[in-house]
Amino acid sequence: MELELRVLWAAIVLYVIGGSLAIGGVIMKKKPERAVLTLILLGWILQTVAVVVRWDRLGHGPFVSMYEILLSNIWSLVLIFIVCYWRIPQIRPSAAVIMPILFVMMGWLMLSSPGESHFPQSFRTPWLYIHVGLGKVFLGAMLVAVGLAGVIQLRRTQFGVTRFQRLPDDRRLDDLAYRFMALAMIFNALMLIAGAIWAQDAWGRYWAWDPLETWAFITWLLLALALHLRVTYKPPPRWSSVMAFAVFVIAFLTFFGVPFISSGPHQGTF
Repeated sequence: MELELRVLWAAIVLYVIGGSLAIGGVIMKKKPERAVLTLILLGWILQTVAVVVRWDRLGHGPFVSMYEILLSNIWSLVLIFIVCYWRIPQIRPSAAVIMPILFVMMGWLMLSSPGESHFPQSFRTPWLYIHVGLGKVFLGAMLVAVGLAGVIQLRRTQFGVTRFQRLPDDRRLDDLAYRFMALAMIFNALMLIAGAIWAQDAWGRYWAWDPLETWAFITWLLLALALHLRVTYKPPPRWSSVMAFAVFVIAFLTFFGVPFISSGPHQGTF
């Protein structure tokens, strides 16, 4: 465990340096984008090593305890952010919004107990990995959408007007956020379907309305409502961005809250 924690701490340090550099670049109106991408990528590689070491030591994936769920979700969220940061230059300044969210999760991770966890027999199915993987892509797409929504909201302040001046206008950012939310909805729906198949395989029922299933479905409904309202009524970007925040908050609570206060059969997973 000592090696795992040392490598993870090194990854966190690189994440913090890269994220701080990205935030500082927005504040100072600089573009240290290559350095930011390099630092965060190196941090992700080190975290990958930490995940592999833990997986090999325990013999199961990091999907059970709060520590493991935070560990695997930070890993997947950073990966999605790296790909988007690399391929979509328009979103790069949104790192000033996205990285603080990830910093909170990293702090929570380091305060959680890294002790060994018990891997239930019902988790030993390929459908668990499909279900969890789809959920991580969903949350990652929503994180990018929230980053863009945060830029739109910050532009309404004196600070944001000047710092985000070189970005496309709010309507174009809102359209990009909408595309990520639409992608999130697809993966959220696939996550629910895969989860139902896993539930049938593990417990002999597709759906039982336990707290996690219920809140996962509420998240999907809220996301569908947000997309429907945007297409039908075309609200101004400042209101569309509020809807993106609302969906992300509910999704975040579903991923990191409900599994640990519910008594459902798949308590502690995501």
